[in-house]
Amino acid sequence: MIRYSFAPRSLLLAGAFFGAFTLGAAAQQPASPPAAGAAPAAQPLPPGSPLIGRPDNEAAAKLAPVAPPPLPAAPDKLPLAKLKVPAGFNVEVYAAGMANARSLALSDKGTVFVGSRLVDKVYAIVNKDGKRSVKVVASGLYRPNGVAFKDGTLYIAELSKVSKIDNIDDVLDNPPKPTLIYDKLPKDEAHGWKFIAIGPDNKLYVPVGQPGNVVLHDDAHGQIRRMNLDGSGAEVYALGVRNTVGFDWNPETKQMYFTDNGRDWLSETVPEDELNRVTKAGEHFGAPYCLQGNIIDQELGWGKDCKDYTAPVGLMGPHTAALGMRFYTGSQFPKSYKNAIFVARHGSWNKSKKQGGDVVVVKLNKDGTVKSMEPFMTGFLEDNKYIGRPVDVMLLKDGSMLVSDDWNGAVYRVSYGKPKVANQ
Repeated sequence: MIRYSFAPRSLLLAGAFFGAFTLGAAAQQPASPPAAGAAPAAQPLPPGSPLIGRPDNEAAAKLAPVAPPPLPAAPDKLPLAKLKVPAGFNVEVYAAGMANARSLALSDKGTVFVGSRLVDKVYAIVNKDGKRSVKVVASGLYRPNGVAFKDGTLYIAELSKVSKIDNIDDVLDNPPKPTLIYDKLPKDEAHGWKFIAIGPDNKLYVPVGQPGNVVLHDDAHGQIRRMNLDGSGAEVYALGVRNTVGFDWNPETKQMYFTDNGRDWLSETVPEDELNRVTKAGEHFGAPYCLQGNIIDQELGWGKDCKDYTAPVGLMGPHTAALGMRFYTGSQFPKSYKNAIFVARHGSWNKSKKQGGDVVVVKLNKDGTVKSMEPFMTGFLEDNKYIGRPVDVMLLKDGSMLVSDDWNGAVYRVSYGKPKVANQ
């Protein structure tokens, strides 16, 4: 086990870097005016910008992060009719109107909590008297992407800290300010938003991404930490992690599986995003030296060997942005889905022909490696443009599955069998 005493870090970014892959740094003025007729000086990119390292050619110059719509879509404007699932499955709108709806968590009483990354809010989808409504349970937060629930308490992960609200279901109409439990996370904007979850060991797991596309970083980045539910006892659980925004535990082996996004600008076809499995604490998964388990990074991998790192159990496609994932432990879906992994792929921005923008189902071999990966929920990508972008998946108690869509600010419900009356 690797233990560190994490000291607070100063803010590394100069200027504003808008979230995951949105741009906007304060322009730096030249020391003196350019000569008459001279081309304007190129403005330097802010630290951690996703455009650092972009090849200097016409095709690559067209690739840049895709900004989402500024407001959530109205319910009648959601792309519900275009979303496709296998025969026998149904898709409905579970809730809408939540700007930048991202990570999902479920309370014991059936409340669905929804984090966000580009706005300051955490939402609650409340079921009462056969109807659903959306409430804001926390606001004024900074990138509250991660949410988790345990024994009545809602945990919220922002850019550099984790807080909690106790007895959340009892205070939905008048929630108190979240109570800080851990603040020793870096403040880097690049890959700084967090997905969090509570493992079978009753520990809270919190990732810390690498502070840029492909960078040599200090020992406070590129990892997954775990801690007690009061924020004490923080330790590093996994290393060599570039940017994971989703993980869950195999219900049979209790081993953690996590998605990890590959680096940009090596090519449009490699590296692929990864699905990794942790078999013991302290494993190193290769980043930033080894990519997809078998490619040495051309910039930082000199003198390294991929065999020295833990290889992924499966590959998720190049630049597909594999994010939230859950093992299917319900009983509503057909038996062939039992203990399979559903993965939300947010979709690429750095490919000429976009890939992802869907939910796939990953089925495992008996040894825990990937047997197959099949499309499950498609239609978010149309004519190489997004009409929705799935972020997270989560099971409800009845065995149906929720899928969040930050593009439209909505959550969909996927069920199997004869469709029920709307809103039931």
